[in-house]
Amino acid sequence: MPTICSYEFGRIVIDGVVYRMDVIIYHGGVLSPWWRKEGHRLCMDDLKEALKLAPKVIIIGTGYYGCMDVPKEVRKQLEELKIEVHVSDTRRACSIYNERKECQSVVAALHLTC
Repeated sequence: MPTICSYEFGRIVIDGVVYRMDVIIYHGGVLSPWWRKEGHRLCMDDLKEALKLAPKVIIIGTGYYGCMDVPKEVRKQLEELKIEVHVSDTRRACSIYNERKECQSVVAALHLTC
């Protein structure tokens, strides 16, 4: 399972590899760049690739300062799919991911800036 080694505004290191674009981390690796229809507002379509991985837990990092909006409707739809949802600024999301990463059904979708 990939491990987040460090994170700072606009830069994350996962298993020694530096990423400067938003990422989705899952048991089998890292998808980057992760694009959203609206850069700072999450919608269900933005999570299409993550949902293909059938996660039981999804951790959403909303940016260094937490500026990416995750509407209540998105959280509700994820919960209706029986997915445990964690939403926080990306610094905290990285910690949550590293604590939970041994569970193969954990996915982290992380916005690296703002």
